[in-house]
Amino acid sequence: MQHILGISRYQMRISSLEDAISPDNQVRFIDAFVSFVDLSKLGFEVKTLKKEGRPSYNNQLFLKTYLYGYLNGIRSSRKLEKECFRNIEMQWLLEDIRPNYHSISDFRKDNPVALKNLFKLFVSFLKDADLIAGEIIAIDGTKSRAHNSKKANFNQKKIDKHLEYIEAKTQEYLDALEENDAKENPVKPQNIQQNIERLKQNKIRYELLEEKLKASGEPQISTTDSDARALLVQGQVVEISFNVQAAVDAKHNLVVATHTINKNDRSALSAIAIEAKENLGIETYTALVDKGYHNGKQIEICKQANITTIVAQPEQGKSNENGTTKDYLVAQFQYDQNTDTYTCPQGETLKTTGSWHKKTTDRDSYNFKKYRTPKCRECPVKHLCTSRAGGREIDRSQYADAVEENNKRYHANAQLYRKRQEINEHIFGTIKRQWGYNHTNLTGLEKVNGEHSLIMLVYNIKRSINILGVPDLIAKLQKWNSPYKTKVLFLTKTSYLKLNRTSDFYPEKLAA
Repeated sequence: MQHILGISRYQMRISSLEDAISPDNQVRFIDAFVSFVDLSKLGFEVKTLKKEGRPSYNNQLFLKTYLYGYLNGIRSSRKLEKECFRNIEMQWLLEDIRPNYHSISDFRKDNPVALKNLFKLFVSFLKDADLIAGEIIAIDGTKSRAHNSKKANFNQKKIDKHLEYIEAKTQEYLDALEENDAKENPVKPQNIQQNIERLKQNKIRYELLEEKLKASGEPQISTTDSDARALLVQGQVVEISFNVQAAVDAKHNLVVATHTINKNDRSALSAIAIEAKENLGIETYTALVDKGYHNGKQIEICKQANITTIVAQPEQGKSNENGTTKDYLVAQFQYDQNTDTYTCPQGETLKTTGSWHKKTTDRDSYNFKKYRTPKCRECPVKHLCTSRAGGREIDRSQYADAVEENNKRYHANAQLYRKRQEINEHIFGTIKRQWGYNHTNLTGLEKVNGEHSLIMLVYNIKRSINILGVPDLIAKLQKWNSPYKTKVLFLTKTSYLKLNRTSDFYPEKLAA
């Protein structure tokens, strides 16, 4: 029976690393991009030569390593070190330099701000390459699990529960000791004193945690990663995590802005929306956002920044569970901006004294005015509208104008809003499901921001390669006029090798 035979392992070859890498291999763009950018201008930490010891590695080496690693689902520094030895693409990219895992790991930890700057620079390149339109941008967030377990996250209720258990268990041991001493022939207790001492130490630990929690002014505290928070992931599921925000352009679904926070979406809209505007250098755009971001203050800030928001309106709940029916919800009352009054479904006018009141909750703080009418007391359908003895009272927030404008746009642009999910939700699916980047191994909000900026940068690189192809993308990069361009003459290694390949081999024969 015949079989396909391989080449002998002892067969000698005359070839180079260049021959093993095809012209459309993604590592060629990584090499071109990193060589193009002056990393010192972006804030990458420069390793200076010491008087003793071996020379340091160039930052370009580590950046190429991480870009290649994250593009191929490898982000462990130990695994990246192994790839330098066994991966021919990595050998070509790094010119067969093999840094140790510790140096690789330090680069990512030491340069979080520079990695974010690099992401912004690539967004600028994509805009100049006409891959980003900057007209319709969808905004959303996703949770990334922190390097902190639930057991290492505490709030006051959890601390009180532990302290109560310690008190009860300590009393149980003391009662056992007292009961044993009362016996005529007491038996020497086993390990009770050691257990009591252990409980004392645990009590001290929880009391110190309680002091630290109160001093922080935060509702919760994490011991492994102090910046991590317990956030609602889905339904009633809570994870100790970070919230990755992303703004995605509608033209080619490329990420134009990203940052990571440790709170929910409710107060996060304006920061990511304004960041997208600044990254693209545009005057205005339309932002498509889901109802989790619906917040009057945030919508008002976007309005002042000349950003047109279409934020989904949450379902209208009852303003008074004991009395208000569906036909008499606040949405059924018509507001007249000229007279600053409300008209109820029965045609009566609710007026305000003009006084502003302040309301502060756990989530927000805002000013509002109250609107009432004395006609409520004699209204025949009062029981359908309110159970309040003095009649119906409506609060109007200082941000109500901006919210009403947004809500009108939402209802008038239902078809446009439906594109939101098509634009940005598959990005999180790709990053978390296909690539497995659903958690971070770094601690501290700044470092986590750096890693997530690197992930979004890699996503943009991969998608832009899929759109244009490696050769065309490199060609656009070479033509790009950027202030961050390196001053060294930008040449591809391919052309250099082709020019010198003949003279490198058999020089004596050629001389003859």
